[in-house]
Amino acid sequence: MRLTRVASQTAKTRNEIHHRQIGPGMFQQMTEQVCEECQNVKYEREGYIVTVDIEKGMQDGHTRCCNLHHLVVVFLVYTRSRTEVVFYDDGEPIIDGEPGDLKFRIRTAPHDRFRREGNKLHTTVTITLVQALVGFEKAIKHLDEHLVDIGSKGITKPKEVRKVKGEGMPLHFNNKKGDLYVTFEVLFPSKLTEDQKVEIKAVLR
Repeated sequence: MRLTRVASQTAKTRNEIHHRQIGPGMFQQMTEQVCEECQNVKYEREGYIVTVDIEKGMQDGHTRCCNLHHLVVVFLVYTRSRTEVVFYDDGEPIIDGEPGDLKFRIRTAPHDRFRREGNKLHTTVTITLVQALVGFEKAIKHLDEHLVDIGSKGITKPKEVRKVKGEGMPLHFNNKKGDLYVTFEVLFPSKLTEDQKVEIKAVLR
């Protein structure tokens, strides 16, 4: 099933402990986060997978909730697109059988400035021809709004790609981060006067 809803990026939750028998004399303790804020939600049945979009600006610790059995799916900053979060035995039961599993499949919405590739981030920056030839000072805003210096003191070629170490996405269960790759587009003038052509030839000769 696909559940379509509007949810806030933050929610208050509490933990509930459940015990489930998994064999003779064997029990499993499970902790379930229950949302205390979310209102009743309308669902639309479209299959057997629950698809949830990640909103822009979602940060570590933010949650997106649905009121089906008080389940809460937590998205961390390293969560990748197409990741599946499974709630065992919370799906629909088959005829005269046990309930199936409820699966959330994460689909990341496109960002207007960054593109994710695993733990790498890619972005494109446009500079002028003068900046490409003589160097420039420039900083760009990252996903969390901190500034990343991408300036250069040398020549920058069109389509040149530079790596900024440690400015990509966080690694799963690791304090390290991937890298940011910046592709430079050079903005050329649409036309030049004859005097400008002479001056450029004199400089670059």
